[in-house]
Amino acid sequence: MTERHKIGWIGLGKMGAPMSENLIKKGYKLIVYDIAKENVDKLIAMGALSADSLEDIGRTSDVIISMIPNDRVLDEISIQPGGVFETLKPGAIFIDMSTVSPSASARVDRVAKQKDIKYLRAPVSGSTLLAKEAKLTIFVSGPNDAYKNCLKIFESMGQKSFYVGDNEQARFLKLVINIMVGLTAAITAEALTFGQKGDMDWKQMIDIVSNSVVASPLIIYKAQALKDHDFSAAFTANQMAKDFNIILDTGRDMGLNLPMVSMVYQYLADMKHLDKGDLDFFGLITLWEEMNSINR
Repeated sequence: MTERHKIGWIGLGKMGAPMSENLIKKGYKLIVYDIAKENVDKLIAMGALSADSLEDIGRTSDVIISMIPNDRVLDEISIQPGGVFETLKPGAIFIDMSTVSPSASARVDRVAKQKDIKYLRAPVSGSTLLAKEAKLTIFVSGPNDAYKNCLKIFESMGQKSFYVGDNEQARFLKLVINIMVGLTAAITAEALTFGQKGDMDWKQMIDIVSNSVVASPLIIYKAQALKDHDFSAAFTANQMAKDFNIILDTGRDMGLNLPMVSMVYQYLADMKHLDKGDLDFFGLITLWEEMNSINR
């Protein structure tokens, strides 16, 4: 595979658009597909070609990347009738960078093996801002030779990529990290609400926490947004709820009890019911403030 290989891209939403744009900026030739015409038009203006159908992308690409919203869409674009697997030739590489369930991913893998398609699972960690800056962290599992062949592609979208195994390990790793990220948001909300009730200065409290033993890259990254009480979405509460639902379903399939995930999922669901679901997931603190009658 050459560095400037034509790539098929499926899904030009909040994450898919900046990720695919970064590939174009690096000189890759893309043929793109999305159900929203306006998303496709922007990429065409940057030099991409438009695919008439998923089968068209499969027919004309040796590497296909997808960034789609859920399990159902993953099935539709890949293994269902009319999906890219109908026209992808043996030896082609299919890379899905979405957050989907390990069980849905395994279904795709079974068909990929039957058709001799090299299937890489490559979910990402990072916000839309990091996607625009090509600073995502990418977790990859699947055939190691395909991963090595696609390293330059991953380097065009992220600052780090990790190869973690030959099947669904990347799916699990992404969910492991999202468990910890989501629980951190809930812990932070509860702790800072406690501090507010103790009449602490809001901004000073966050500054001190950000320089304490509990500081982490995530807390430091969110510190200014917390101080400003600005929860414009980098990653929404609704998106985190979707991922927590995947985690709970996967846990049930494995016989795992995940009580903290279950509890935080309920709070994320409350955000949606209170029309707060489009806030950043760290906006969970607004829920704690309402529960404790804190007015800002």
